[in-house]
Amino acid sequence: MPRPLGDLEDAVMTRVWQWNRPVTVREVLEDLQQERSIAYTTVMTVMDNLHQKGWVRREVDGRAYRYTAVSTRAAYSAALMNEAWSRSDNPAAALVAFFGMMSAEQREALRDAMRIVRPDLSGTPEPPSGEPADEPAGGPAGAAGEDPADGAGPETGR
Repeated sequence: MPRPLGDLEDAVMTRVWQWNRPVTVREVLEDLQQERSIAYTTVMTVMDNLHQKGWVRREVDGRAYRYTAVSTRAAYSAALMNEAWSRSDNPAAALVAFFGMMSAEQREALRDAMRIVRPDLSGTPEPPSGEPADEPAGGPAGAAGEDPADGAGPETGR
């Protein structure tokens, strides 16, 4: 299970994800030093820790290592959201609270994502009686007339 990255780990991984190529400790150090004073050994330790945790892989390049991200930032974020949601004692309530915190732009991104994951959600009629609806245990997540993305959150926790 993933755990949130610390501030310095996140700063390092942000560069690895943005650059999307193998990077050296020296490259990351030089970029970080534009924002803060930091030692080479600190960045080297953080990158080694990220390697030990499985966030980056490394290859020898002369006397140094080149580090590459194992997954994307989107996959990391999704894993964190899925872990938090799965630990809830009331997943539907957690989703409702999460959706309530979203900005208009985030809700639109959710609608777009739901159309990609479940294109049949837009305008799909209710299943005939006797057929199970695609909903979490405990009943429907949304009432008729609500946005399909609002009631389809549990399917995103794959």
